[in-house]
Amino acid sequence: MVKQVSEHYVIRKYQEDDREQCRSLWRELVERHREIYQEPTIGGEHPEDYFDKHLAKVGSDRLWVAVHNSLAVGLVGLIIEGNEAEVEPLIVSKAHRGKGIGKQLIETVISESRQMGIRILSVKPVVRNIQTIKFLYKQGFRNLGEIELFMSFSDYSWKAGPKLFGCKFNF
Repeated sequence: MVKQVSEHYVIRKYQEDDREQCRSLWRELVERHREIYQEPTIGGEHPEDYFDKHLAKVGSDRLWVAVHNSLAVGLVGLIIEGNEAEVEPLIVSKAHRGKGIGKQLIETVISESRQMGIRILSVKPVVRNIQTIKFLYKQGFRNLGEIELFMSFSDYSWKAGPKLFGCKFNF
């Protein structure tokens, strides 16, 4: 499947030749998390190695890339368990954001999920990535399924966060 996003971008299935570029995209995602959490140790010294682990877990047939001039500039994947699926990862290179690529990647996994008969499609953006949460909300992800709570035993800097069910949280 190849989907023309614009005259300059296409979305297609992952190919083995995409591996190094996708590892770079994964590193870029981790660097974004480091930035928004102001925590340089997230992902360890070689966060791109997690792409290899992810690829081994989900397989290449559940990954799609956005390509611009033969360069992978976006990546989306599906982790499938039974009749449920999770979007992981969702990455658009910083230089190519705001061009509709993320929307097309999400539409690709939504379409694939429907074709496979998936009952529930979930996505788990990090809570400080407010821009991505708002983007996903606009794409139709409007139901809360689970919440992950943390207790911190370090001097990590938490921000005052939202209130939910009368409880005030940090994030």
